[in-house]
Amino acid sequence: MKRQNQSSVIEFILLGFSNFPKLQEHLFGFFLVIYLVTLMGNAIIVFIISLDQSLHIPMYLFLQNLSVVDVSFSAVIMPKMLVVLSTEKTTISFVGCFAQMYFILLFGGTECFLLGAMAYDRFAAICHPLSYPMIMNKRFFMKLILFSWVSGIMVATVQTTWVFSFPFCGPNEINHLFCETPPVLELSCADTFLFEIYAFTGTILIVMVPFLLILLSYIRVLFAILKMPSATGRQKAFSTCASHLTSVTLFYGTANMTYLQPKSGYSPESKKLMSLAYTLLTPLLNPLIYSLRNTEMKRALKKLWQRKMVLHSV
Repeated sequence: MKRQNQSSVIEFILLGFSNFPKLQEHLFGFFLVIYLVTLMGNAIIVFIISLDQSLHIPMYLFLQNLSVVDVSFSAVIMPKMLVVLSTEKTTISFVGCFAQMYFILLFGGTECFLLGAMAYDRFAAICHPLSYPMIMNKRFFMKLILFSWVSGIMVATVQTTWVFSFPFCGPNEINHLFCETPPVLELSCADTFLFEIYAFTGTILIVMVPFLLILLSYIRVLFAILKMPSATGRQKAFSTCASHLTSVTLFYGTANMTYLQPKSGYSPESKKLMSLAYTLLTPLLNPLIYSLRNTEMKRALKKLWQRKMVLHSV
C-alpha cells in the first residue's frame, strides 16, 4: 500500500505567488535582473582570481569557491523560479523536485562550512600573523575546502533521500517557489516526526554551530584588531572582516528563520520571502560585498581591464 501511495504523485505543482498575479509579473523582471547580475558578478570573481597569481592565497581561493557555490545555487533555483513567476501554476516532476532539493541542500550546506572556514582563515591571519603561513598551509587549506564540499554532499544525500522516501498521496501543490524541504514535507501522508527531530538537530549542527564558531572567532579578532598600534592596519582588518560578517549575518540569519521556525510560525508568503533572502540576496550581494570593499580585488580587476584595452588597441 505504501508503494502505491508513494507512486500516486508523479509530479508537483509549484504555486509561487499565484494568489497575487500582478505581483508575479513585477517579480519576474526584478528576479531576472538579480539572476543575471548574480551570474555576472560571481563569474567575474572566479575569472579574476583564476588569472591573477597574486590572489592565489587562501583568503581569495576561499572566495573563489564561495562564488562557485553561489553561481551553482542560483542556477539550481532561479530558472525554474522564473518559469513559476511567469505562469499561474508550474509543474515539476517527482525526479526534478528531488534533484532541485538535493542541490539546494548541497550548495547551502557547503556554503555554511565555507563561511566557517573563511572565518577561521581571518582569525588565523589577524590573531596569529607570524605563524599564519604554517597554520593555513596548502594542505590544510585543501582539507577545509574538501571538508566543506563533502559535508554538503552528505547533508544533501541523507536529507533528500529521507524526504522522498515518504509516501506522497496528494494533494501535490507545493505552496512555494521551489522544492525546499519544509513545504515539500507538508505534502507527505506519513508520520514525519522522526525526520523533523533529525532536521532540527541537523540544522543546529550544520547552521548554528558554525555560526557560533564564527562569532567566537570574530570576538577574538575584534580584540586583536583593537590592540593593533597602526590605525591603517586596524582599518584594513576591520574592512576585511566586515565584508565576511555582512555575508555571514545575511545567510545564517535568514537560513535559521527558514529551517528552525515552528510549522505555524509564519504565513506561507512570509516563509517564501525568508527563503528568497538567503537563496537570492546572498549570492547577489557576495560579489558586491567582497569586490567593492576589497582593494586587492579592485586592483586585479583594474589590471585585467587595462590589459584588455591594450590588446584591443594593438
